[in-house]
Amino acid sequence: MSVAWIILAVFSILLIWIVFIYNQLVGLRNRFKNAFSQIDVQLRRRYDLIPNLVETSKAYLKHERETLQSVIEARNHALSAMKKASRQAGDGKAMKALGLAEGALGQAMLNFNALTEAYPDLKANQTIAQLTEELSSTENRVAFARQAYNDEVMFYNTQREIFPNIIFSEMFGFHEASLFEIENTQVKEALRIHL
Repeated sequence: MSVAWIILAVFSILLIWIVFIYNQLVGLRNRFKNAFSQIDVQLRRRYDLIPNLVETSKAYLKHERETLQSVIEARNHALSAMKKASRQAGDGKAMKALGLAEGALGQAMLNFNALTEAYPDLKANQTIAQLTEELSSTENRVAFARQAYNDEVMFYNTQREIFPNIIFSEMFGFHEASLFEIENTQVKEALRIHL
């Protein structure tokens, strides 16, 4: 009878240990999803500011419709990619698509910023200056939120890959999460300088 109790005790400890691993991975997955929701908030703020900036600039940039249109198209594409990534935070394809869309938006904004340099009246406009300042502040918030998300993803991925967690992580559906990386680093640096 004592052998049965020992087997039951070992089985109970093993079951508690597996439940602990499962609960830990659930908590870590929720943390990186929450971190992505902070990126979502800041990106939406930025996406809302860009049309205001373009609209205010139209009066000064009448002959630059192509640049203004490319900014709006890049913004719309990035917004669409962000909505998909929000539904699938950590998914490799969704995060890569968002990174590419953000890179394209960054390039469009870089072109827009270069264009505004050629129009002193536009740079002097109070509304443009305020929108540019808000956009710059938002860019910083996006960078901080992206770093927090990437840190949470790294911690989650590490915990799901260590032994013995790796034995159960795939079995329980805890797949590797992807980092959020903007694909064009040259654009990231240029945006920081111009904004």
